[in-house]
Amino acid sequence: MKLSRRQVLKTVSFSALVVGLAPRVVFAAPNALRSIRTGLQPGGKTRLVIETSSRPSYTLSYGEKKLIVNLSNTNGKADAQTKLANGTLVKRITQIQDGTTLKISAELGGLIDAIDKKQIMILEPNGDNDYRLVLDFVAGTGRGIAETGTATKAAKTTKTETPKETKTKKQHIIVIDAGHGGKDPGCIGRGGTQEKTVVLSVAKKLKGKLEAEGYKTFLTRSNDTYLKLAERAEFAEKKRADLFISLHANANPSRNVKGFSVYTLSEKASDEEAQKLAESENAADKIDVNGFEQFSKDIRVALSSLQQHAVAELSEEYANGCAKSLNRASIEQQKGPAVRHAPLAVLRSTVPGALIELGHLSNKSEEKLLKSDSHQNKLVAAIVKSINSYDFDV
Repeated sequence: MKLSRRQVLKTVSFSALVVGLAPRVVFAAPNALRSIRTGLQPGGKTRLVIETSSRPSYTLSYGEKKLIVNLSNTNGKADAQTKLANGTLVKRITQIQDGTTLKISAELGGLIDAIDKKQIMILEPNGDNDYRLVLDFVAGTGRGIAETGTATKAAKTTKTETPKETKTKKQHIIVIDAGHGGKDPGCIGRGGTQEKTVVLSVAKKLKGKLEAEGYKTFLTRSNDTYLKLAERAEFAEKKRADLFISLHANANPSRNVKGFSVYTLSEKASDEEAQKLAESENAADKIDVNGFEQFSKDIRVALSSLQQHAVAELSEEYANGCAKSLNRASIEQQKGPAVRHAPLAVLRSTVPGALIELGHLSNKSEEKLLKSDSHQNKLVAAIVKSINSYDFDV
């Protein structure tokens, strides 16, 4: 029986815990585009096939007579073989490299509805073929596409759930990590607001909302306690969490900089600012030199490449969905990419997760916002929506 990525993570992480290890993730090389082709299927269906060197992690976006496939951690290829069959809805294909995300834009001869998940397949390598993302669709009226013009992986699900679906959702375990704490206040705003206080307040609100939605949630800290980064990651491992969310507030030498950003783990920072943030956040353990040395030993165990790739894909999928949810809630985004990558020690585990910088305490107006219950509730609502939209069962 073939295991899903989630089952692979559960199996390997549990084995690691049994022998007392704190796993460390080492990421595989970026994915690479191989080819793009279209075909006509029975019933007048258009089939779009995107071939990549490794298993793709994707989201779908829609425009006016346009379908965009966003492939995370993927490099484009200008001379990739592209074959467009006659009689399909796809008239033209273009590639757009947006940081580490490759956008495959298909210009269509008409409107389509949001593609149902049942019409999407990821095929394993076979013969001369590598991994293939296959999407089938027909002409439609644009139904099921969000007002913003985007949808992730499939059409929106209805709010009405069957008892079976509700039961499944309750089994998902979320660990919420309020950054810093105790002797480590984190960054401090001009008005004296401490990061550790803001993020703990948001974490408690988030826990309450998620439990109301039926999730099983845990806080790494529920009071003003100092925890080493290794302890936070290990806590998520021991709870066998399905998702780990670390909450932080940012600071910048320029007091004009503001907005949220979302980070996933990478051995190499995506940009200079991401590297500086990693150094700042990882320094929390250097408050105790001995503790930091012990942490370094705890995280040195490497897992199989299969598991590394699975946790990377799942983390990237959540991060992209979280950024979109925050944008849709009209929460200001920091200039630059919404999702960034950095060697953040707190994310080194077998649990998929992301670090969310809720805003900048170094910005006077945003410091005021981050202290307010109304803005904290707005942030929480957006994060809850991102978790509800996340596919736990892949």
